[in-house]
Amino acid sequence: MRRIVIAGNWKMHKTQAESLEFLQSFLPQLENTAEDREVILCAPYTALGVMSKNLHGTRVRIGSQNVHWEESGAFTGEIAPSMLTEIGVTYAVVGHSERRQYFGETDETVNFRARAAQKAELTPILCVGESKEQRDAGQTETVIKEQLKADLVGVDLSQLVIAYEPIWAIGTGDTCEAEEANRVIGMIRSELSSSDVPIQYGGSVKPANIDEIMAQPEIDGALVGGASLDPVGFARIVNYEAT
Repeated sequence: MRRIVIAGNWKMHKTQAESLEFLQSFLPQLENTAEDREVILCAPYTALGVMSKNLHGTRVRIGSQNVHWEESGAFTGEIAPSMLTEIGVTYAVVGHSERRQYFGETDETVNFRARAAQKAELTPILCVGESKEQRDAGQTETVIKEQLKADLVGVDLSQLVIAYEPIWAIGTGDTCEAEEANRVIGMIRSELSSSDVPIQYGGSVKPANIDEIMAQPEIDGALVGGASLDPVGFARIVNYEAT
């Protein structure tokens, strides 16, 4: 059975002190959150340890924004799976479009990261999506199918979350229409050998559109960027009311 997964991706925002301040406001707003919703905060590496300690015993899980495929070595600036699991991290974002666009991430390295995450018992949140140029050229389905084919080699679908993130909608304020996001996510699901993989939508998700997004039958949650930085706004997203 598919589960609902709402994840906040803080990107390069929030110090340790700011992270704790967020939690003090955010956690009380989850007292009546539906039990079937999994809540994840993907914070900067420096905040993961202190957040894990302060989230112990709560329903909120911790995710990293990346993970390397080796356990150790000369990989300056990277982080090993065991470094994350040691401090209670249970999820890892892999293949985010910003990593692909700005830091040379390829489908091959995304696959390496996803498999390494699973080997360490981290659940990857695999991001796929098309650029505006690709969408305008009618290549959305082709691009995403190619990403899935390469990214999922050797990946266990029972330990996976997928996020459909149209690149043109990330941080732009432009949101993919809910019905169109639902259509693409349905296409993604049709490419998988298991129908139980949770598939999120990501791209300018905010309190004003979350109800409509989550009313779509194929959408199992959201990967939220800027709107996850505000504890009140993100709580509203977590506590969405599907119409």
